[in-house]
Amino acid sequence: METPRYPYVPEPAIRRLPWYLACVQRLRAQGVEYVSSTAISQQLNVDASQIAKDLSYLNIKGKTRIGYEVAQLEQGLNDFLGFHKCHNAVMMGVGSLGKALIMDSGLSRYGLDIVAGFDVNPELIGTEIAGTPVYDISELAARRESLGAEIAVLAVPVEYAAEVTELCVAAGIKALWNFTPFHFKTSPEITIENTSIYAHLAVMYNRMEQR
Repeated sequence: METPRYPYVPEPAIRRLPWYLACVQRLRAQGVEYVSSTAISQQLNVDASQIAKDLSYLNIKGKTRIGYEVAQLEQGLNDFLGFHKCHNAVMMGVGSLGKALIMDSGLSRYGLDIVAGFDVNPELIGTEIAGTPVYDISELAARRESLGAEIAVLAVPVEYAAEVTELCVAAGIKALWNFTPFHFKTSPEITIENTSIYAHLAVMYNRMEQR
């Protein structure tokens, strides 16, 4: 079956789509067959008009007075988001955060399979974490292709982030999920998604103080 073709979808819309998917998955589990954008809006605190606009990018349209068919909406969101596909990844740094991410079975439900970890700690190299092998970081280039991994998750100390990034790019990694506070620039062909826990903490603390 051919992969559906979609128009350009703005990044803010893409970030909201998993919210809609989680919502309709709950509804389907409850036996709900149809849902309106207004009903989704009430659960997610997103304007109904914004929800309808976001879904229109995926060529998903509701029926007047009925809304969206829940099963069809779930399938359409899954097809676009790619959560049902398997994407192999390597974990760069298997300290406390890296280990926790490897052990997070929820990631595999969203299509991310961490197939190996890489570290410099001799006490970790040669071990396994939840069945996932840990190798010396110097072996990344030699092992990356056989692992079938094009994604690297960065959970290394910030002072090594730039060096490890260069190592990943040289090894043929195509996308980086960066958990370090360091934001870097690399080839435009490399996809980078920054998830700074510390930045989110700063925002949360600031908003708490303002309130």
